[in-house]
Amino acid sequence: MAAAPQQIAVTVKPNSKKGPLVQTGPDGALTVYVREPATEGKANKAVGVLLAEHFGVPKSAVVLVGGATSRLKRFRIR
Repeated sequence: MAAAPQQIAVTVKPNSKKGPLVQTGPDGALTVYVREPATEGKANKAVGVLLAEHFGVPKSAVVLVGGATSRLKRFRIR
């Protein structure tokens, strides 16, 4: 039986020399650092790939559901 999809909120830091990196804050909030720029969806795609690796799921299981043009994004993970 598959687990129910969950939604997570992440703060994205594009063009980061620190990335690629997923950090969990003391309150459990995720901050994702990626080297890709925030143009043409490059950073969004990189965040999806990084979250898939972080949670150990296939890339197809991570879907952007909100905040495509914002630094605060919501992803659904199956």
